[in-house]
Amino acid sequence: MVLTSYGRASGFIIDPIEKKPLNHFYPGSSVLSFGTAGCNLGCRFCQNWDISKAREMDRLTDWAAPEAVAEAAARSDCKSIAFTYNDPVIFAEYAIDCARAAHDRELKTVAVTAGYIQPEARREFYAHMDAANVDLKAFTEAFYRRLCFAEIAPVLDTLRWLHEETAVWIEVTTLLIPGQNDSEDEIGRLCEWFLKHLGPMVPLHFTAFHPDFKLLETPHTPAATLRRAREAAQAAGLKHVYTGNIHDARGQSTYCPACGQLLIGRDGYALGVWNLDRGGACRYCGEPLVGHFEPRPGNWGPRRERVHVESTRGSRVESA
Repeated sequence: MVLTSYGRASGFIIDPIEKKPLNHFYPGSSVLSFGTAGCNLGCRFCQNWDISKAREMDRLTDWAAPEAVAEAAARSDCKSIAFTYNDPVIFAEYAIDCARAAHDRELKTVAVTAGYIQPEARREFYAHMDAANVDLKAFTEAFYRRLCFAEIAPVLDTLRWLHEETAVWIEVTTLLIPGQNDSEDEIGRLCEWFLKHLGPMVPLHFTAFHPDFKLLETPHTPAATLRRAREAAQAAGLKHVYTGNIHDARGQSTYCPACGQLLIGRDGYALGVWNLDRGGACRYCGEPLVGHFEPRPGNWGPRRERVHVESTRGSRVESA
C-alpha cells in the first residue's frame, strides 16, 4: 500500500496554539498547521468539509518533504507543528516523518484528531506526538452513528489510553450542536465520565457550532448554551473548562484551581494577564498549573499567516 497524499498538503498556515485549541500547551506560541485531504469519519456537521471531504487532487496544492516542513516551522520561529484540518491518522506515515523531523529541530508536535484509531496503530502514531486535542463529538452512540458514521467506544478508549498510558498532553473539545448533543442530561453524563476517567485537571473545551456542510438548517449555538455547559462541568468538579467560537473572555481564560485567581487572561486568541511564575505555578498561592509553559508567554497573538514551503529552499511567509 502507498499513501498517495504523502508529502502533499492543503496548505501551510501559522496559527496561534490556542486555535487548535490548546490552552495549556505553551500559551501564546505559534504553530505551523497543515492537513491533507479526506477523513476516516463522515461528520455531517464538518466545519472543515472542503478539506476533509475532498478527493486528493481537489485540495492538495502544496508539496513538501518532512525536513522542509520542519525547516519552515523553525525559520518562522514556531514552537510546534500541528497535524490538523483533517484527521492526521489518515496520513499517519507523513505525520510521523514530519514529527521526527520536527523533533530533530527541537520543535513540538500536535495532533488535532477525533481519536478514532485502533490500538495497534495509535501506539506508533502517538509515540511521536507531544500534545493532542481530541474531539469528543458527543456522548451518545446514536449521535456517532447517525451524524459521524462511526462509534463512540474507540474514542473513549483512546482518551483513557492517552491519559493513563502516555506522556502526551491532552485537551478535549466538544462542539455543541443545538438539538443534537447539547442537552443538560448528555452534558452531565459527559462530565461524569470525564471526571472519572480523565480526572479534574484535563482541559475541556465547549465550542459553538455554525451552520455548515449537511447541517445548514441548524442554527448557531447560543453563547448561553456554552456558558451553561461550562458551569455544569465546573459544578461536576472539572477545573479547566473553556468556551470557544464565541467572544467570552471569562470562559476562555485560565484560573488557579486552588485559589481561583486569574492566571492567564485571554480575549479570543490574544493573551493579556499572565500570573504564572517562571516555573508555571500560581503567583498568588504557588499551586502548579497543569500543562507545559515557558517562563514567559508567547506573543504570537491572533495572527494567521500562510507559509509557502519549498522543499529544498525553506519557506516564505505572507499574511493569510
